[in-house]
Amino acid sequence: MTTLPPGPAASAPAPRNRPPLAAAVVQSLTTAIVTEEYPSGTVLPPAGTLCTMFRVSRTVIREATMALAEKGLVSTRQGWGTVVLDQSHWSLLDPLILDALFQRHDRLRYLDNVIQIRITLECPMASAAAERITDAERQHLSGQLAELAGLLDDAEAYAAADIAFHDFIHQVSGDAFGRAIVSSIQGRALHSSGYSGNPTPEDLTVTHHAHTRIHDALLAGDPEAAGAAMRDHIGESWRRRRPGEE
Repeated sequence: MTTLPPGPAASAPAPRNRPPLAAAVVQSLTTAIVTEEYPSGTVLPPAGTLCTMFRVSRTVIREATMALAEKGLVSTRQGWGTVVLDQSHWSLLDPLILDALFQRHDRLRYLDNVIQIRITLECPMASAAAERITDAERQHLSGQLAELAGLLDDAEAYAAADIAFHDFIHQVSGDAFGRAIVSSIQGRALHSSGYSGNPTPEDLTVTHHAHTRIHDALLAGDPEAAGAAMRDHIGESWRRRRPGEE
């Protein structure tokens, strides 16, 4: 792989649907780039080599290269080839890029960042929800808490209901952008065992107490208590399940 100084990214075309073979090549190359198999400033193998590697046509490789450019991962430069760009150019909220970030050797750095983002966004959303919640929404939230209480012996089912509980609070808050960002980032982080951990029954009990505190603050219409309860819950939950340094 040839190394050269970084340069400006070429303007990327609008995203579009890719043929299945191209999509598979895009996923493989996205992972290879993000996990630094192809570091920033290096040049991807030429089209002919990629055709042989993936057993596809040049048309497929061309489609895949366009998709990588749309994600900000590469730029095609005259006389150099397809160059890997610095992370500052990447579309970090792209699902394939997020998946690959959580596969890196330094994945814990990115998982910690997910928690920071959640605290930054979810605490004010909880506060806003406490101010906006209606009687019907209070009833629905109480139903969700009751459902969680019945799942304390099933970690997988509890985790799914846990996400729905938080998402409903985001919905009640009216913060559409915050809800979308948390859903996007956490949705990909959940694919990493380092994020989800392996909660014990005792962990679930502690988590449920935290959910109850959030629920009670929302039903009381107390924005300050709701935000504080959410902050404590997200931070403490991560401290309990956070994996050790690799």
